[in-house]
Amino acid sequence: MARDALAREESCGGHFRAEHQDAEGEADRDDENFQHVAAWEWTGEDSVQNRHTEDLEFNYVIPSKRSYK
Repeated sequence: MARDALAREESCGGHFRAEHQDAEGEADRDDENFQHVAAWEWTGEDSVQNRHTEDLEFNYVIPSKRSYK
């Protein structure tokens, strides 16, 4: 879970990162690079785990920037 959070170069929902915010302090999303589901495959205790992704398709509700103000 920590590797996945570190790989996410954006702020979105529960993944707020201070270095990825706009001038007003709101979350700065990167929908172009992070509209996917990610899961890690366990490959053994002494080996690097594999990260798998599957792109998400939005047909009815289009993701948009939220304001919490």
